[in-house]
Amino acid sequence: MNSRGTLWEGDRRKFFQGSLVSGFASVSWCRFFVWAGSTQDAAKHPVLTDWPGETITDLATWEQHRWKIRRWWLEFLGLPENLPSASPKLEVLQEEDLGTVIRRLVRYDTEPDWPTEAYLLLPKATQTGERFPGIVVFHSTTTETILQPAGLGKDPSKAFGLILAQRGHVCICPRCYLWSDGPRSDYIKQVERFQSRHPGAKGMAKMLLDGLVAVNVLRNLPSVFPDRLGAVGHSLGAKEVLYLAAFDERIRVAVASEGGVGLHMSNWDAPWYLGPSIKEPGFSRDHHELLALTAPRAMLVIGGQSADGTATEPYIAAARRIYELYGQGQNLEFFNHREGHAVPPVALDRIVEWFARHLG
Repeated sequence: MNSRGTLWEGDRRKFFQGSLVSGFASVSWCRFFVWAGSTQDAAKHPVLTDWPGETITDLATWEQHRWKIRRWWLEFLGLPENLPSASPKLEVLQEEDLGTVIRRLVRYDTEPDWPTEAYLLLPKATQTGERFPGIVVFHSTTTETILQPAGLGKDPSKAFGLILAQRGHVCICPRCYLWSDGPRSDYIKQVERFQSRHPGAKGMAKMLLDGLVAVNVLRNLPSVFPDRLGAVGHSLGAKEVLYLAAFDERIRVAVASEGGVGLHMSNWDAPWYLGPSIKEPGFSRDHHELLALTAPRAMLVIGGQSADGTATEPYIAAARRIYELYGQGQNLEFFNHREGHAVPPVALDRIVEWFARHLG
């Protein structure tokens, strides 16, 4: 695997079982990227550092160690070794003609015997052979699940899938695994179901796995440019975007709205995300590392002074240093609309503009 590869290039078993696993508890690179300053300063001033505490200032140093950050997080998540590399078989359940957009409900397996449903929203011109960029659209925490981004929910401001399809993108809106059994789904039950298959895995690993499968689906559609892919989500969906963009370099453009970037900013310690170990003394990692892994690809973080806000700015500043090493500092932006945990028109406009600028 080369230094700019994706999860899908090279020997995946070697990637997970080789230098990743051996001697994990003892090698010094486990703490290559630590907080500068005291624990109390960590949430305020995250700084990417090289062992034993020297700030990363050149691209060669970053490229040398970025895979160590990546491997640490993948091992921490417990992402399954046998990642699906092909698109699953799609079963079309329903199709609607909305004039300029076709809305299609599909079902597919994210893992063997673990089906999910998603809405595909395709510009009408796909029926005449035209191709478009593709976007994975994650819903927020709502019993509406995929109805929300597909334009069938109560809040039109979060109908990202429909809105972006109307502007020339093919969108897939997959259901989060927490609602695998319907709108009254038991979150803990779904986490335990996943962990019974993959002992030790974090709940977030399932969200990442399902995101990877959604990207596979998009790339396999004849109406999608496979090298022009993005991801967007609000709240829960923003968390999924953060991880998908960090670990799947097929995602060229991403928008994370009000997910709470920092581990202290929202309920990242819930079992369906990362679990309580992130609250243990000595846990020194945080998500400025994931933002840095996304470099130099385009990432927009949106806050409303709720889950994300002023406290997010040091995370952006830390990751922007890495973006600037690539000469792409403009590809990481933070926009704070200060209107709470919502998607006001000004934020929606920024989302649409970000994809138009970076994805076409």
